[in-house]
Amino acid sequence: MEIEVKSQNDNEMVFIVRDAEVPFINAIRRCAMVNVPKIAIEDVNIIRNDSAMFNEVLAHRLGLTPLVSDLDAIEGMSLPEDDDWDKFENGILFKLHEVGPKVVYSKDLISSDSKIKPVYDTIPLVKLKENEEIIIEASAKVGYGKEHAKWMPTIVCAYKQYPEITFNEDKEIDYDCALACPRGVLKSDRRSKKIKILDIENCSMCKSCVRASSNGYINVGYHENDFIFRIETDGAMPPKEVLLKACDVLGEKADKFIKFSEEGGSK
Repeated sequence: MEIEVKSQNDNEMVFIVRDAEVPFINAIRRCAMVNVPKIAIEDVNIIRNDSAMFNEVLAHRLGLTPLVSDLDAIEGMSLPEDDDWDKFENGILFKLHEVGPKVVYSKDLISSDSKIKPVYDTIPLVKLKENEEIIIEASAKVGYGKEHAKWMPTIVCAYKQYPEITFNEDKEIDYDCALACPRGVLKSDRRSKKIKILDIENCSMCKSCVRASSNGYINVGYHENDFIFRIETDGAMPPKEVLLKACDVLGEKADKFIKFSEEGGSK
């Protein structure tokens, strides 16, 4: 198996996996979405809320506010499988006390740990009118995406099989099929009498070009064991950390399964 990183930044990573199988790639995708730990606000104690927003809606908005959740931030925190996880004081405590008129933003949340704070300062939480007051205490905890979307570290985690475009050279060149491509993957070059493939990795395999070709000049398929994988996060964790942790989790699951098989099953 070969892996080639095509692009990578703080929030997005695109890489190509060659000589792999769909079940393996899909297992990594699922682990990245639901088995990688992330920090999010879980318990909210609303002491006072004079705003027009219902308490339940406000608590939900707080829970979905991305918090810094890299490996250094999570280290030492209780996990859902720990006995003391559900205790309010074992999480990272946040306080919010504001008086209107103003828009309360994520930057107004005061954390008990300087490392763990909202990823973005400009997420609007609630709008307060004149003399309206809001007082909140909240506790952020580590969780998994399989329990709630707020703990899901990825906003995009998807793969597609590597596209393949071929031409039937025994047929007349159909330049119209290139114009039908919605992503500009193809370009008609009448001077050289051929159709150029500009960016095959951008091909969505929609086959618009195939349908537009009246004589079946073009074929669109895919490499069965090659994949383009994309991971995008909300900024709480670097995509590389998400991928590595997902692979670790998948490896641990495989080890448990092997041990289970070797021991002949367990009760």
